[in-house]
Amino acid sequence: MSNRYNKHLCVPENEYPKIVVIGAGFAGINFIKKLKDKPVQIILIDQHNFHQFQPLLYQVAISGLEPDSVVSPIRKLFKSCINMIYRMAKVEYIDTKNNCVQTDIGYIKYDYLVIATGSSTNYYGSKNIEKYSIGLKSIHDAINIRSWMLQNLEKAVEGCNFEEKESLTKFVIVGGGPAGVEMAGALAEFKKYLLGNDYPEIEGKSMKIFLIQSADRILPAMSKRASNHALKVLKKLKVEVLLNSKVKDYDGNTILISTESGEQSIIAKNLIWAAGVKGNTIEGIDKNALVQGHRIKVNTYNQIEKLENVFAIGDIATMITPKNPKGHPMVAQAAIQQGKTLAYNLLSKIENGNFKEPFKYIDKGSMATIGKKDAVADLKTVYLNGRIGWLLWSFIHLISITGFKNKFKVGLNWMFKYLSYEKANQLIIRKYTRNL
Repeated sequence: MSNRYNKHLCVPENEYPKIVVIGAGFAGINFIKKLKDKPVQIILIDQHNFHQFQPLLYQVAISGLEPDSVVSPIRKLFKSCINMIYRMAKVEYIDTKNNCVQTDIGYIKYDYLVIATGSSTNYYGSKNIEKYSIGLKSIHDAINIRSWMLQNLEKAVEGCNFEEKESLTKFVIVGGGPAGVEMAGALAEFKKYLLGNDYPEIEGKSMKIFLIQSADRILPAMSKRASNHALKVLKKLKVEVLLNSKVKDYDGNTILISTESGEQSIIAKNLIWAAGVKGNTIEGIDKNALVQGHRIKVNTYNQIEKLENVFAIGDIATMITPKNPKGHPMVAQAAIQQGKTLAYNLLSKIENGNFKEPFKYIDKGSMATIGKKDAVADLKTVYLNGRIGWLLWSFIHLISITGFKNKFKVGLNWMFKYLSYEKANQLIIRKYTRNL
């Protein structure tokens, strides 16, 4: 075994098979839940001590929800799970030859390893965009966007010149998927209902919101009906949607865009990047196992090729089949289902020596909200939009949030906002500073 660390991660030893899980996202959490109180020892490793509900991060970013409404402490989630041990650590290397995971606080041996590290923002190699924009993939991103937005609005009322005020109040969202559309709609409602009351020094027409999409329609993974309805609502909210457009560069002030008619630029201090994600890979996994998007190729049992006891689930995993030549979508439902199926199969492997059933993804549909009373929903047999779509979106997300306390807080907050557009937490608790 490697001598990179001399310290062994301190965990109780027993005779049960040891399963090390890396990552407390949707995949990892649901995998562990299915193995609760089973004859296995589970060691969960994550560099953060919480699970985050990513679909609602945009509401934290626009001051609609408090950060603690969308995160749940890991120890509280599994307080009754007697066969699970949690350690807050960052995994730095996987030694598959010696069945060892090396972290920044020590190493631990495993019998089975489950990689559920999820994904992060993909800037497609642009160092400038990565440096000057903010992604929307973590609670840290959401808090930073909230502070950044409010700080720039405060600067805009200080009496600066017109050009500076205009750039401080321009918000550009890149990426026309659900995250980008939801962020654009939420910002548009902030402008329409709150800007005049909270920032009377800023004229409503000076705050502009742009949504830039490289494809020929927004919400490309959904039906054309959903895309057209979302576009219509965003335009009604005065969001400027640029289709067939790609951001080429950004220096913190000027956004250079390539369009069908040539190049154009937008002067803006606020750029939110929601244009793509990539898998969070870990050193030690054979690079030949990686496919497009930094994802790990797995078989139908989520097993990594040539590794008998190492598995990958969720966003980090790509299960390529004739029906899914690009793998399953990087969404919460796919991660949840893979976590549950792998738990069932791994338990069968431990007890009987073989897996029971290959993974089959059940697509339950896609949804996206555009403002507080409108949403689109592509379900298996029906399409919904408008207020009915929004009610369904709200219900599905509310029951999916982890923890009763968080469900109650979010539900109460939404009820209050339905009757009023007031946002209770427009506070700059921690100033955001770019790492220039």
